Amino acid sequence: MTSPFIVAVASEKGGVGKTTIATNLAVYLKALREDLPVTIASFDNHFSVDQMFALGPRPDQDISDLVHGSCSSELMSMGQYGVQYVASSRRLHPPAYGPEELSARLSSQEFSGILILDTRPILDWFTEAALLAADLVLTPIKDRAALINADSLRQVLTKSGREERLWLLQSLVDTRARLNTEVRVHEFLAYAAQERNYQVLDFWISKSPKVESLASGFSSALRPVLTHARNTAVHGQLKALAEFVLRRFDVAAESLPVNVEPSFVADRVVESPTSHRWLRTCPVCSRPALGASGYFFFDMRSRRRGYLHSVCYKRLLDELSFRSPSSQTGLLGMVLDGPGLVAREYCLTVCFCADDGGFADTESLDLETSAVLRRALPLMTGRPLEEAYRELVLLNDVPGPVTCQTAASPFVRKRRLFVRELHQAGLF
Repeated sequence: MTSPFIVAVASEKGGVGKTTIATNLAVYLKALREDLPVTIASFDNHFSVDQMFALGPRPDQDISDLVHGSCSSELMSMGQYGVQYVASSRRLHPPAYGPEELSARLSSQEFSGILILDTRPILDWFTEAALLAADLVLTPIKDRAALINADSLRQVLTKSGREERLWLLQSLVDTRARLNTEVRVHEFLAYAAQERNYQVLDFWISKSPKVESLASGFSSALRPVLTHARNTAVHGQLKALAEFVLRRFDVAAESLPVNVEPSFVADRVVESPTSHRWLRTCPVCSRPALGASGYFFFDMRSRRRGYLHSVCYKRLLDELSFRSPSSQTGLLGMVLDGPGLVAREYCLTVCFCADDGGFADTESLDLETSAVLRRALPLMTGRPLEEAYRELVLLNDVPGPVTCQTAASPFVRKRRLFVRELHQAGLF
């Protein structure tokens, strides 16, 4: 790559673990791929980046030189753990040019590999510039307020056609916290984010006293989780985050579009940047099903997706005893309420929404009598039936490839219409 792959860690809400994630992500990326240049810079003035990575005396140049254009090859300094860093500054003020120009400025420097930008807890010039320059935006959320604030970041990206680059990451999660005896807080927060059509990572960063202690003590130096808290759950979670970023980086390095869907190119499968969410096999027969002739499915909660063979799709419809209107095309929806939500038994509701917005009658079905559905639904949702909370699996009524990453895609527009109709009908 001739320009760096830029990862912005951004949130308008303070105290969500943004800087902890940014600094530790740099360490884990370098540990997982030692030959990959990893650089980190911060637009904030708390000097956490310097406290974790600085070696020797303070460099002559800092982040303000990068922003205002007087930087040289000495801008980056080699820091601890093999991570390069740009020194922070308390004299940082917005330049005369617009935030959209920062991307070109970064590309003109000697950055390579991955560049991580830690931003301020406010949507100012610097945060907007980082968003517009980023190939990937990670937004930590720990509560409803942080989720609401994420909308302003999404608006900036949407205006520039980059909404698909935004991913939410639950942070400082206490898995013991519950809304009631059935629903955990972090599960509800993930559901609320997906309901708002956010991309949400399927892992989180746990709240850990051990990790919090790394930012305090007699020394001003900050210690990474990799070297000082490997016995915590956060260690594995940060490793998963770094692996996710590396997958995105690899796709960009091959000059593939960030919203590429699985397709067959030169007799090999080109995976999407979120390939861990793709089910490679048909959930009905378990045979390979990444071709363009199958029927596409999408699970709203987990973002899991894949294809059913045409014959398997017909088998599933036969068990549903449900037919969409023959003169219309659209989405077939299966709403599954788990046994812990409404009763001791599963409740499955099937409905159809046409492309023009027409909403057909719904039908409740007995899941216990359907061997095909009992096999297919856990594979489609990525969780056992007994762990189902409230799932919505969408099936495209027309066979063929589907693009569902960008907000402007036909599938996303139909999906939003369907979910709105389900809400109005009180079904989801």
